Amino acid sequence: MRAPKRRDLLRSVGVSLSLPFLPSAAKEFGTGLTKDTPLKSPKRMVCIGNMLGFYPAAFWPEALNEGKTGEGQGEQIERQPSLVTRNKYSLGLTCKALQSQQQNITLIEGLDHSLTGGHFAIHTFLSGVRQVDAKSMPTANMTIDQYAAEFIPGQTRFPTLTIGSDSGIHGGCQLAWTRSGTRVPPITGPQQLFQKLFLGTSKSDKLKEAERFELQASILDGVMEQSRRLKTRLDRADSQKLDEYLNSLREVEKRLDLRRSWVDQPKPKAPLPEPKNRNMVEDLPLLYDLILLALQTDSTRIATLEVGGDFNPKDLGIKGGYHSLSHHGHRQTAIDSLIRIDQYQIEQFSRFLSRLSEMQDGDDNLLRNTSVLFGSGMGNANSHTNTNLPIVLAGGNWRHGQQLSFNPTATGRPPLTNLFVSMLQEFGAEVDQFATSTGTLRGLS
Repeated sequence: MRAPKRRDLLRSVGVSLSLPFLPSAAKEFGTGLTKDTPLKSPKRMVCIGNMLGFYPAAFWPEALNEGKTGEGQGEQIERQPSLVTRNKYSLGLTCKALQSQQQNITLIEGLDHSLTGGHFAIHTFLSGVRQVDAKSMPTANMTIDQYAAEFIPGQTRFPTLTIGSDSGIHGGCQLAWTRSGTRVPPITGPQQLFQKLFLGTSKSDKLKEAERFELQASILDGVMEQSRRLKTRLDRADSQKLDEYLNSLREVEKRLDLRRSWVDQPKPKAPLPEPKNRNMVEDLPLLYDLILLALQTDSTRIATLEVGGDFNPKDLGIKGGYHSLSHHGHRQTAIDSLIRIDQYQIEQFSRFLSRLSEMQDGDDNLLRNTSVLFGSGMGNANSHTNTNLPIVLAGGNWRHGQQLSFNPTATGRPPLTNLFVSMLQEFGAEVDQFATSTGTLRGLS
């Protein structure tokens, strides 16, 4: 068989990236593969965060809320130092909607980043590092989604998709952070996400996009040239700082080149009419649906979603503000309202998992090929604590249907970042460390 030209391969990849993963189509594109060649679907990652956490007493399994160990209730319990694994457990009141997906999830209790700060530490959820401490870390307060994207450069149109609000506590969504320690601006609604995924393919749009890249490249060239001239007049310490800055600019240049290569590649056809933004309560299921489409069409393999400042309880028929209800002061009426809010968010998350599990992806389903993290950087909003974060891990190639309960006072309790190392390895990244991690997370395999 004639070896395919590089141009032909690129063209075939460009086409296949606009479609769902189709093994038969991939073998048709002349890469030397036969119909009997096994093909692996790409790995994906989705991280969902909540700014205000969940009411703990209703989130965690009921037996634990009553102060019971679970013995004598048919639960299978495996004990290790600092870790209890329950293979049978009853979901808490808030998480009842996950019952249909219980075989696809692992509920993880007792993990956090050992940080304080209340609302000022929520942004550490996916990084384990506060912004004020970023300069002391090799990768600043870079989040797992941005780190994972570095292992698949240029393979999708969008390296990552960050979705959330630009309003609310501390200026809106702070879920995703880059290697340079800057916040990733969010896509603020289903209309904007739809447009990003499916629109902008006309000749005029492509021309504008190309011109924008040229302008950015021109500015970058100018800054790099000025920096090189400046270097000749600096002492050793300042010259070293400038070298670090120039290395950062080169990374930006590489990413710009990868993005520019997608300008002429067609986007997938929109499978639904363009939606209008309404409110976060009504938009949440649609945002999940659009994330699923982004994964299915391989427009991206990494997405984050934050439920935050624009989630208004009034749109659920609940009186009071979300932030004020989270500071319930042990008032039962406020707690009941907060549980209803939490339940709605869990219901939509469960629906998302169900849809992923129903979507065929190569020889498996999309959920099995997607690591999904759900939780919050806030453990208890009422007391402003960032300990014992609510964590649900779904999908991927792990042994699910269990609860992992880590003792927060035990010696050797792992940091939450150990889970991130496990997720990165499941994603295909050859790493053994991320931020403050000490290894992978015990109990998952």
